[in-house]
Amino acid sequence: MASPNERLVSFKSPKRFLADLDPSATAKVVASAADVALILDKGVIKDIALGNSELSKEGYDAAWRGKKWIETVTIESRPKIQDLLKTTAKMRPHWRQVNHPSPSGVDIPVKYTAVRTGSNDRIVAIGRDLRSISALQQRLVEAHQGLERDYDRLRDAETRYETLFHAVAEPVLIVDANTYEIESANPAALQRFAGITETLVGSSLEDPFQKRAGRSIEVVIAKALASGSATSDVLQSRGEGAWKLSVSPFRQDDKTLLIVRVLSEDARDEAQSVELLGVLESLPDGLVVASDDLLILQANRAFSEMVRLSGHRQAIGRRLDDFLGRSGTDVNVLLSSMRNHGFVRNFATVLRDQFGAEERVEVSAVTAPSGESEVYGFSIRNVARRLETGARIGEQLPSSVDQLTGLVGKVSLKEIVRESTDLIERLCIEAALEITEDNRASAAEMLGLSRQGLYSKLKRFGFDA
Repeated sequence: MASPNERLVSFKSPKRFLADLDPSATAKVVASAADVALILDKGVIKDIALGNSELSKEGYDAAWRGKKWIETVTIESRPKIQDLLKTTAKMRPHWRQVNHPSPSGVDIPVKYTAVRTGSNDRIVAIGRDLRSISALQQRLVEAHQGLERDYDRLRDAETRYETLFHAVAEPVLIVDANTYEIESANPAALQRFAGITETLVGSSLEDPFQKRAGRSIEVVIAKALASGSATSDVLQSRGEGAWKLSVSPFRQDDKTLLIVRVLSEDARDEAQSVELLGVLESLPDGLVVASDDLLILQANRAFSEMVRLSGHRQAIGRRLDDFLGRSGTDVNVLLSSMRNHGFVRNFATVLRDQFGAEERVEVSAVTAPSGESEVYGFSIRNVARRLETGARIGEQLPSSVDQLTGLVGKVSLKEIVRESTDLIERLCIEAALEITEDNRASAAEMLGLSRQGLYSKLKRFGFDA
């Protein structure tokens, strides 16, 4: 048996093995070895064999026969076809990638080599479909671009983290939850612990504090790991000063780390006050703090929106009675009640925006000392929509003269007259329906209304259709 080297050498003389192959067998060998095989005569495709079903679906088999090879490729690929057609029998075969236009609009890349069969102008061109390789290359490019985008996002996030970490005025430490080793400290923390420990980063979280604080640190870290956050009692440092530690855990690189904020003794109360102010700022009701002469000192976002001020703080320095009350009488009554009782609850009046449009509101107010003077706090709730909805529902209409007169001071006379009219209409319709035993046609005739007019009023007052 011949060795592998002998077999490899023997393939340098293919005539010995292919001499007995007839033309048909040769054609089959060529067609099976390539995705596309072309028989060319003077650059014209005389015959074609497709070994790829995907290429067959494109209809190239019939479309290319009789056409020049150079006419089947895109314009930028034509110089490559000209180069392949210059192939001679003595030249070593070389490969060139060209693109064939497709009916789908996506070019099909094919890698060709051409072999001249003899001294005549016949050439056999063998091609390999590169779409699968092209798809892999495209996915590789997309994956690389995705990695680049992820890297950029990670780098941006790290930059933002470092910037915030170093810019925050509060001392912050990053601590390993298992070993209590301080892995990072911002400049405020380095300044806070200056003179207490020589090297803060790399030391233990317990090092800057007295020994008896060690147990408290273990407890607060255990609570933080269990509940998500925890704040220690006051811990005495090894130098001068005492602080609290606010601890929050997070995960990074399969490791639990701790964000440790170093707080002064009253910092927690200050933080809670800031949180409370944030809640008040976000309330949907208007909140206003005014001086005793009704100059606005503070106003939340909801009040600015109610009076249609574009800037969040544009109300500050303006007079509250420019926006509140139908007239000076409303505001005087409100202030008088506050001075007599210290507070007012659900006072009905109107609020005007900067363009003069009015909305009905309810005001609750309270007085509070501020140094040698007093300030007034107002909570303003828009009730226009609620009142309009109630005025259209039969069950919500005033049912007696006492209820109508009870509206005096809460709504205008025009509104009271309208409510009175609605009350009379509803009572008359109820009486007519009762007399006619719910005969709508007879009730309409009795009331002097058209049937359609009666139905409209029934719908308005909430009667069943």
